[in-house]
Amino acid sequence: MANARKPRIAILGAGLMGHGIAQVFAVRGYDVAIYDPSQAALDNVRERIANICRDLDEDPTCISRVRPWPAIDDVVRDADFVVEAALENLAVKQALFAEVERHARPDAILASNTSVIPITAIMANIKDGSRTVGTHWWNPPYLVPLVEVIGTDRTSQATIDFTMALHTAIGKTPVHVKKDVPGFVGNRLQHALWREAISLVENGICDAKTVDTVIKASFGRRLAVLGPLENADLVGLDLTLAIHETVLPAIDSTPGPSPLLAQLIAQGKLGMKSGEGLQVWSQDQQAELRAKVTKHLKAARANDIK
Repeated sequence: MANARKPRIAILGAGLMGHGIAQVFAVRGYDVAIYDPSQAALDNVRERIANICRDLDEDPTCISRVRPWPAIDDVVRDADFVVEAALENLAVKQALFAEVERHARPDAILASNTSVIPITAIMANIKDGSRTVGTHWWNPPYLVPLVEVIGTDRTSQATIDFTMALHTAIGKTPVHVKKDVPGFVGNRLQHALWREAISLVENGICDAKTVDTVIKASFGRRLAVLGPLENADLVGLDLTLAIHETVLPAIDSTPGPSPLLAQLIAQGKLGMKSGEGLQVWSQDQQAELRAKVTKHLKAARANDIK
């Protein structure tokens, strides 16, 4: 950043995403104030951040730069950059920003970490829309490098530039999403794949385990180094066109959620939280998969910072 003093960060929400985002800023020398309506979440947030640091072999004393507060006005009053990491609920987010606007400095940048809700809707009632932006971090925020920076029709270029530079400075990989659409870029791509994956199971083409095996044992192996548009250029756009002429008309284009999802939910099959969803999951299987994902992400992160 151009200024000698590092921007002061305020984070609204000390949960899964909020405390992880706080860790990334704090371990890189930024002062972080964090708010949560749950006193229990505030009471142990510094301990959770220290645990992340120890797990990643980073300095756990960075928690001295993290200040938990039970009131929004105390958190945002001196902040240069405010990050909302609350529930994925439009009304909740709008109410939070209405409160923030009453107490934050008029030059503070206001950012939402929503996964899919358009930033335009979240910030609709903010008087100065030029300072509003989306910063979509991915879970877990201390292991996944991407941050999608989303501007609206009201967001100023200065806000975009500052936000991109800030996240570059903390070691993230920010990308500028130029149009504010539901799901932005990453979740639109991810859930287009999920829609077809669920459709394959729903239509009896294969079972859920086969879908995951096909992805993990084929194109999934190269996705980290070969994006889909790089791959299209690699194989040739003429071949890509020929494939699309045959395949795309057969791919699911249902404009809403799969009936299979609604059916499973009605049966109480919610996924790992209930022990069964598209597949059956024992506690040991859940723990094994979570550990495998974490190990993979940590190895990728270690490779990134070599």
